[in-house]
Amino acid sequence: MSAPDPSKNPILTFDRVERRYGDDDEIIAVGGVDCSIEARSFVALVGASGSGKSTLLKMVNTLVTPTAGRVLFAGEDVTTQGQSQLRRRVGYVFQGIGLFPHFSVGENIAIGPRLAGETLSSERIGELLSLVELEPDMASRVPDELSGGQRQRVGVARALAGDPELLLMDEPFGALDPITRDALGEKVRELHEKLGLTTVMVTHDMAEALLLADRVLVMDAGQLVADATPRELLMGDGGDIAQGLVSVPRQQAEKLAAMEGRLA
Repeated sequence: MSAPDPSKNPILTFDRVERRYGDDDEIIAVGGVDCSIEARSFVALVGASGSGKSTLLKMVNTLVTPTAGRVLFAGEDVTTQGQSQLRRRVGYVFQGIGLFPHFSVGENIAIGPRLAGETLSSERIGELLSLVELEPDMASRVPDELSGGQRQRVGVARALAGDPELLLMDEPFGALDPITRDALGEKVRELHEKLGLTTVMVTHDMAEALLLADRVLVMDAGQLVADATPRELLMGDGGDIAQGLVSVPRQQAEKLAAMEGRLA
């Protein structure tokens, strides 16, 4: 694994974090993860279904609490921070989008600040919609009037409504068609740079991780088994499990190149 640069200050630290389930804690979802994430980095958390990646992500904003160990955000244990303060500083994009169907788009975007006792102005809601390339007048619509890609853009705008320092994304593009998925991935990467965010994205798609992230963490059976840059992974580093994931987009690219050769 590539060690984080000790000269840089981590914004997020997993300190021997475990999460177990069952009457006797016999089911291990996350089995002792040690890792630090530097501010302003874009990290992809990759692994097969059931590897523990979503559970690890959810421990950051206390949707899941650790059985052992600690998650530190800006040096403080997340379980000791006030919920409203934590949710303001940490934006979260859900796998299933999670918009409230009977709320307008504007009300969905404003829900986080509202729960913290604040009110977003219509101008601010319009700014957030513009950030994700939606028209400000969409604020008055309801989610069912939008396409899947538009709804997920609203989900991103909602996550950004509190001006977070950290953006968490749990399989954010999984239900989208390839063209929309690619466009939204590029937009999220652009916003990451523009807003100076630290972004942690869970995905099962290694190609997406390699294209968007600065650093890729690979999980297997609750363990962190690889920590590498996309370049390192493409050069063959990271171990067998990581390379097994890299082999999928590589083989797909080779098959497409072979097909193009036959058609030429």
